[in-house]
Amino acid sequence: MEELSHWIDGKRVAGTSGRFADVFNPATGEVQARVPLASKDELDHAVARAAEAQRAWGATNPQKRARVMMAAVALINRDMDKLAEKLSSEHGKTFVDAKGDVQRGLEVIEFCIGAPHLLKGEFTDSAGPGIDMYSMRQPLGVVAGITPFNFPAMIPLWKMGPALACGNAMILKPSERDPSVPLMLAEIFKEAGLPDGVLQVVNGDKESVDAILDNETIQAVGFVGSTPIAHYIYSRGCAAGKRVQCFGGAKNHMIIMPDADMDQAADALVGAGYGAAGERCMAISVAVPVGDGTADALRERLVPKIEALKVGPYTAGDDVDYGPVVTAAAKENILRLVESGIEQGAELVVDGRDFKLQGYEDGFFVGPHLFDHVTPEMEIYRKEIFGPVLSMVRAASYEEAIGLAMDHEYGNGTAIFTRDGDAARDFANRINIGMVGINVPIPVPLAYHTFGGWKKSGFGDLNQHGPDAFKFYSRTKTVTSRWPSGIKQGAAFNFKAMD
Repeated sequence: MEELSHWIDGKRVAGTSGRFADVFNPATGEVQARVPLASKDELDHAVARAAEAQRAWGATNPQKRARVMMAAVALINRDMDKLAEKLSSEHGKTFVDAKGDVQRGLEVIEFCIGAPHLLKGEFTDSAGPGIDMYSMRQPLGVVAGITPFNFPAMIPLWKMGPALACGNAMILKPSERDPSVPLMLAEIFKEAGLPDGVLQVVNGDKESVDAILDNETIQAVGFVGSTPIAHYIYSRGCAAGKRVQCFGGAKNHMIIMPDADMDQAADALVGAGYGAAGERCMAISVAVPVGDGTADALRERLVPKIEALKVGPYTAGDDVDYGPVVTAAAKENILRLVESGIEQGAELVVDGRDFKLQGYEDGFFVGPHLFDHVTPEMEIYRKEIFGPVLSMVRAASYEEAIGLAMDHEYGNGTAIFTRDGDAARDFANRINIGMVGINVPIPVPLAYHTFGGWKKSGFGDLNQHGPDAFKFYSRTKTVTSRWPSGIKQGAAFNFKAMD
């Protein structure tokens, strides 16, 4: 069995805490590796070493830092298949989906090549007699990223790219469920020219998270995961005086208007609802058809598509639509929520509870489920299931449909399918949700825009990637400058204008 490590000072380092977590192959249920769980002392040591390395890295000009990003892009493309293979083996998602995971992270690193432009300040000539004013963006120092299991390449890259490009050192604490890809990425950044110690990958659990939040050297923390943990990290991190951004759970609604292309809507729902076994914070988990006629037409198209889904291990290649969920506990929780839906009166139209895959009986596979006649008080509607379960909530009108999405506690993503431009424009303007799709089922912005949810899906003022990331990982200093001109001013005791 493979024993994994931390990445400290540019090399793999064995854990010393004596604590380990099992890393499973979700397709077989077998333990394939052990990952060390860092103690507070190990975390603090990594931070101290990062602080030493950051001084020179922060003083490196942005153009040279951007060249490291450029080199990393080439190396990640070179190793794309190797990264995706390892990602699939630990997470369970299909090989094609795993490559997409890496690719969407890579796009943020490509954006970070523009760091010299993004870090430019402002300048005002002659703000007053002989006075110039200018601002500069400077790194924070040491920052931390705490990333989830469902995107073990994308979200670490979303965190490390802007943080490093801004001149910070980063402590990355990836998910202990699939930790190998972040370690591989650290090796790639070293090969790209990143100095040792500037990126430290420290594997761990809650003890490591608390050590990050308590460490006074760490100036900022970025987190992606469940809402309860996001709230905990945000509250504790802010109380410690850190800059914090946290992204939590989701319950994403897709509204289907009567004029929508039903075949297009059904295809979109199947891909957005069941891709990656539903383990996406941007997955569509609630379909809201407007009117019973729309609901019946949509259901008629959905059922055969869902029943035809192919579930299997990533090694089956293109013959698989989605793979297993990440752990046995995740599978158990999904099936428990399915049972609650039945008990609370929802109609289980497609039943995947008895799904078994020959030769993989011990794997964490969950068959696809479709519920109809779901109501807002049901547990399957209120909670994020994070599995291959789609719920249909029938709405009598557009206003009722939009009200469902607006009243839900989560506000990560949403979509509307319609041919009516007025309805689409109204929806985009009124909806209190951070990311909106119009005939687009998974509205994840590209790297040069920003990603973030509202309500209980996001905590903090600044979002992930795009210009917001450079604002989050840097701070502004403003300088007011006057050079002697031979004019004697005399002492000033009042706060006066510069004119």
